[in-house]
Amino acid sequence: MTIDHIAAIRPGDADYDSARATKYDTGTPALILQPTSPGEVAESVRHAQAEGLPIAVRNGGHNALSYGTIDDGLIIDLSKLDQVEILGDHRVRIGGGATWGPSATELGKHGLAISSGDTLSVGVGGLTQAGGIGWMVRKHGLALDNLLAAEVVTASGDVVRASAAENEDLFWGLRGGAGNFGVVTALEFQAQPVTTVHFGTIEYALEDLDQLVKGWAATMRTAPDEFTATLALRPAFGPFPAAAILFLCLAGDDLAAIEPFRAIGKVVAEDISEHVYAEVLEEGPPHQEVTPVIGNAFVESVDEPLITAVTEAYSAGGRVVFLRGLGGAYGRVDPSATAFAHRRAEALIVSAAFMNPESTDADFEHARAVWRTIGDQGFGSYSGFLGSDTAEDIAALWPKDTLDRLREVKRAWDPDNVFRRNFNIAP
Repeated sequence: MTIDHIAAIRPGDADYDSARATKYDTGTPALILQPTSPGEVAESVRHAQAEGLPIAVRNGGHNALSYGTIDDGLIIDLSKLDQVEILGDHRVRIGGGATWGPSATELGKHGLAISSGDTLSVGVGGLTQAGGIGWMVRKHGLALDNLLAAEVVTASGDVVRASAAENEDLFWGLRGGAGNFGVVTALEFQAQPVTTVHFGTIEYALEDLDQLVKGWAATMRTAPDEFTATLALRPAFGPFPAAAILFLCLAGDDLAAIEPFRAIGKVVAEDISEHVYAEVLEEGPPHQEVTPVIGNAFVESVDEPLITAVTEAYSAGGRVVFLRGLGGAYGRVDPSATAFAHRRAEALIVSAAFMNPESTDADFEHARAVWRTIGDQGFGSYSGFLGSDTAEDIAALWPKDTLDRLREVKRAWDPDNVFRRNFNIAP
C-alpha cells in the first residue's frame, strides 16, 4: 500500500529531531506520519501493521513515560487534526490532535468552556481518555464526564463512532481507558456556559504545616461546588524558594467562598483576579536535567495519619506534594458509568522527588519508599500523573471489576494489542 499522500518525516529530514521528541524524551522512530483526516489515520494504522512497525500515538506529548514517541516504530502524530467546531446547544467537536490552550481560547470566544487540565499544550484527546482533572472539576466533573461521542480509528483500520447509542462498550472504555482501544480523531463535548472565573493563589507561611493541611481539608469539605483548589507544598527549586501555596479557581460569582481559606494559615501573599477561563491554563515548567520519582493516590479522607505522612515527607526535603480537592460533581457520577471509577475520593495526592544525574539506585529506592508512606494510605492512582508502568502501577489505575470489563473491551476492539504503547491493558 502507498502512503505517499500522507505527510511523512523520516530519519535525516530537517524536522525529524523536533518531530520525534515529546516533553520528556526523544525516540528514534523509523517513520513519523502526520495525517490530516480520519481516513489518513486509518491508512497509517494499516501501514504500520503491514510493515510490522509498533505504533506510538502522539497528541500533546506530555505523558511522563513518553508514550508519544518510540524507537524503530511509527509515530502517528495527530497535530494536524486540531480543529474546534461549535455544533450548537453548547456542543462542540474538537480534533484528536488539538491541545487545550488553543481549544479553550476558541471556546471562550463563544462563552463556553470545558473543565480541562492545567496546561496549555497538553492534548485534548490524551487528557480526556485519562480523565481530565481540571480547574472546574468540582463544578462540571472530569473532562470525560462531558464527552458525548468520539470518532475512533480501530486496530483493524476502520473509522467508527462511539457514544451512548453507538458502540457503547467502546465509549465506556474510552472514558478512562488511557488510550488502549484506538486512535481518537475527534471528540464531541457538552461544553458549559462560562465567561470568567476568579483564579489565583494564596501563599502561606511555612509554619505548622499539619494544621495548614488539616485546615485545607476541612474547609474544602464545606466549599461550594464552584470552588476548586489545590494545596501545593513546594521545596526550594532553582530560583523559587520553598513555599506553601493554594491554587484556586472559583467558577461562580460569590467571592465569599474564598474567605475561609484565608484563615487556614498565616497568609504572606495573595494574587487572585478575574480571568477568562483560557487564561488560567499555563505552560508547564521546562524539562530539567532531573528525573522525577512521581507517585499519586486517591484518598477517601485527608485524615491525621495522612497529614502526618505528607508533612513529614515534605519536611525531609527535595519533594513537592500537591493535594488536589475533588468531590462535588466529580463524586456524583456512578463509579460504573465510565472506566474512571475512583469517584469516592475527596482528594488526589501527587508527589515527586527530584533525582539528579548523580543519584544512585539507593537514592531512587529511598524516594520511592518515602512516597509509599503517603501512597499506601490511599487507593488507586490517576494515569494522568503516573510516572511508571509496572504491573502494580497498572493494577492501581482501575478497580478489579473495572479492569476486567476493560479487558473485555480490549479483546473486542484490539485483540492483538496493536495499541500497546500506553498504560497497557493486555487483552
